[in-house]
Amino acid sequence: MAGPCALPYGRHMRTRLHATQSRTQPLSGYSRFVAWAKILLPLASLALLSTVFLVARQADPAKSIPFAKTDVEALAREPRVTAPLYAAVTRDGATITVSADTATPDPASEDQATARKVWARIQTSEGIEYNAVAEEGRIEGNEIAILRGNVDITTSLGYRLRTEEMTAELGMTRLTTRAEVDADGPLGEINAGRMEVRTEDVTNASVMVFKDGVRLIYRPSSTDDR
Repeated sequence: MAGPCALPYGRHMRTRLHATQSRTQPLSGYSRFVAWAKILLPLASLALLSTVFLVARQADPAKSIPFAKTDVEALAREPRVTAPLYAAVTRDGATITVSADTATPDPASEDQATARKVWARIQTSEGIEYNAVAEEGRIEGNEIAILRGNVDITTSLGYRLRTEEMTAELGMTRLTTRAEVDADGPLGEINAGRMEVRTEDVTNASVMVFKDGVRLIYRPSSTDDR
């Protein structure tokens, strides 16, 4: 009875032993990998750290911030102001604002400056607005602003005017074109030698007057047709 029972028991033990050995074999390889990693990774870190110290150079403060020599020389030779703004109230109650992209002071006169890309806005005491844009301009003291080059003027009365040069007095409401002017508005198309906006002394109302060879192409509105 003892012989037949011992044979299955022995086979069972060998089978379990073989299975245990097959399961533990990958663990020994993983253990070897971990052991080598514990040695190699610190060595690699030290190698990288030493490379950083060997390659690094001391920064030169003079070379850390590049400067454009031409820009510095241009600013020293021709000082300018970015986005200048002039605002005032005239004697007859109008508000005037003049701004530009840049302005360059005149070295020959402290109260004069030349500006690029100029905007001017005048609002009369009655609330009528005149807005002008030009390629360049000049402010002479606190008396007059001159706009030149493709001057485009729009008004709150529905007129649009185009001329090459316009002056705006800074102490009172007075706009004057110094060249031929073309206008579109409620009356139609207008061409004249010059145009002037001024305040009447008696009524204190602002008027727009066309002078010097005025030509009008009248376009009646739909209200007039009725």
